[in-house]
Amino acid sequence: MRIDKFLKVSRIIKRRTLANEACAKERVTINGRIAKPGSEVKVGDIVEIRFGEKLTRLKVLKVTEHAKKEDSIEMYELI
Repeated sequence: MRIDKFLKVSRIIKRRTLANEACAKERVTINGRIAKPGSEVKVGDIVEIRFGEKLTRLKVLKVTEHAKKEDSIEMYELI
């Protein structure tokens, strides 16, 4: 799954356009490498997102095309 779509489906970022923009501005990394919006994410990957001074690290647990709000929290684990 594309990283921008994963961030939107898992509700880490509210809109896909914002997720796309964050990736384009090199604020998202997958396993230590800068992620482009189309970069693939899979189970077990470590994703880091920088928003200003805040750094969020998470581990991908599940990749699904669609998720309800209640189920989206099961897609990742904060580290």
